Amino acid sequence: MGAANSETANDPIAILVDDNAEVRDSLEELLSSVGIDSISFSSAQEVLNTKLPDRPGCIVLDVRMPGLSGMDLQQVLAIKGILTPIVFLTGHGDIAMSVEAMKAGAHDFLTKPVRDQTFLDAVSTAIAADIARRAASAVARKNSSLFETLTPREREVLRFVVSGAMNKQIAFHLGISEITVKLHRSNMMKKMNARSVSHLFNVCQSLPADIQCQLKTASAAGKAVAESAARAHFA
Repeated sequence: MGAANSETANDPIAILVDDNAEVRDSLEELLSSVGIDSISFSSAQEVLNTKLPDRPGCIVLDVRMPGLSGMDLQQVLAIKGILTPIVFLTGHGDIAMSVEAMKAGAHDFLTKPVRDQTFLDAVSTAIAADIARRAASAVARKNSSLFETLTPREREVLRFVVSGAMNKQIAFHLGISEITVKLHRSNMMKKMNARSVSHLFNVCQSLPADIQCQLKTASAAGKAVAESAARAHFA
């Protein structure tokens, strides 16, 4: 296994997995020429036996290797929740294989021999995608932490606010005064660092799936309350 040129956590790194030593050396040299760190493995099992660096990057993966194949490794990594983008690079690929790999979440599928620039473009695009994914994940963790600071009542108010319900409608549903709703709403907006309702909506869109599910369920209830209140008003 080759050593990375840098241990800087934010520097991108390409993880090369190929049983051909000449291929690994050639790819490492090519990546080094454009300033991309790399580490290499001769088998899929070697990857699974190693703690991979927590850095943005991509996995360049051969398909046919002794033991676990590249496609097998792709499945195992997915099960483990390792979301680093995969670029397949193989001399034994076909259309059916590439379709299967892409359906399973591969970022790209290249066949050997491949032009240097085509390879570098694929790696750069995959790394950019991983950087964006990590950034979105960091935002989700931050906003989830903010959500956890809300009181149960503030969470109820938030759910109605993102559903489009007005303060009067929220007060009617929760059985509290409109002034109290405004107080909870103000506290909730401050805790969520939301500048406006539209900003709050965007913040909620980045929350984990289980919280979003709660919000959508409450949102449907909030809309029903709003419609009911409107009917009562015009009755």
